[in-house]
Amino acid sequence: MASSLYSNAQHVDFESVFGMDDPGMVSMFEALVASGLRGFLGCPAIVYEDALVDFFENASVRSGMVISTVGGQLEEISEKLFAETFELPIDVLGDLSEMPKDAIFDARSIVSFSGEPISLSGRKNQMKMPFRLLCDIVAKDISVKAGSFNAITVEKFSLLTAVVCKIKMNWAKFLFDVLKKMVSAGSKQAKGFAIQISVLLATFPSVELGESSEFPASKILSKKTVLRFVSINDRDGAEEVTGAAKKKAVSKKRPAADIEAAVPKKKRSSKKKSISSISSLEMVAVAEEAVPIQQVAEPLDVEEPRCSSADAVDLIIQQVLEETRAADAPDDTTEPVVTEEKHWFDLPYDDLVKQWEAERPVVTASDTAEDIATVDVAPADEVQ
Repeated sequence: MASSLYSNAQHVDFESVFGMDDPGMVSMFEALVASGLRGFLGCPAIVYEDALVDFFENASVRSGMVISTVGGQLEEISEKLFAETFELPIDVLGDLSEMPKDAIFDARSIVSFSGEPISLSGRKNQMKMPFRLLCDIVAKDISVKAGSFNAITVEKFSLLTAVVCKIKMNWAKFLFDVLKKMVSAGSKQAKGFAIQISVLLATFPSVELGESSEFPASKILSKKTVLRFVSINDRDGAEEVTGAAKKKAVSKKRPAADIEAAVPKKKRSSKKKSISSISSLEMVAVAEEAVPIQQVAEPLDVEEPRCSSADAVDLIIQQVLEETRAADAPDDTTEPVVTEEKHWFDLPYDDLVKQWEAERPVVTASDTAEDIATVDVAPADEVQ
């Protein structure tokens, strides 16, 4: 859409703005006329959208001229044609780096709202209202830079200084260089000059421009739109000042406790376990092993042998003593082998005789009054 090529552009209706009751605004527009920019900013506000789209799609720079094909016709735009069409001055100063430093210093105080020299890295709300509007015109219609229109840059303020301090400048060279950047491949220069390019293309009789459209009235700086600009900037400036004051007041009254709460504190972790924590863990373990009441088995009807309380105490003491001996005994101690005692009827005959002889009492002379009888034993070879 061709409308995207002039979405941020402005056009000046000088006849309307000269009738304003604001002396500051009238003086600012008169400074634009004195700089030689009236023909460029106040040319007929007509846009040929189809031709404009063709121009930017096919345009390039060759031998210092802008060349493009519009409606099938190849056309060339030179710096001389550009200057003559808009009646632009071709004075000596054509490079902003040659802007006098003392002029920039004076302009910083002239445009200042507070009277103090403004900062070149600040915002345009530091300026008086007419120069805020001039800053917009410089950004949108002369330098055509993409980005924030509220920020002050060195280039933007140098152009503003040329208007405010009436510096003679080669506007034809500067503006034509901006046009060449618009059509150069890889350039970051924003597209613009929609009305001016439409006027230039209308000078070629062989070009089919198609239907024309009027520039949107909301983008034309007239008495009505300038007053709206003033009211909007006054409101935004008041809101910005009020917001800054509230922020400052809140920052002053903020208690120290809130500041400490806002800063997270690091907690040191200790690896030591306290006695209470160990005991609590043991209690938890016991509680987990406990059997719920519902799961307790019902007692059987079989009667178990009961013992007295004294017997129970003796059994417990005996069990504790045995466990203590088992714990104190060395690991390498071997238990004695328990031999099973055999009954007499399981013994062999010879072992049984030996056991009887061992158990028979020995009889001596003192043990009995009877004399031991002598038995005659026959020889071994005779039969008794």
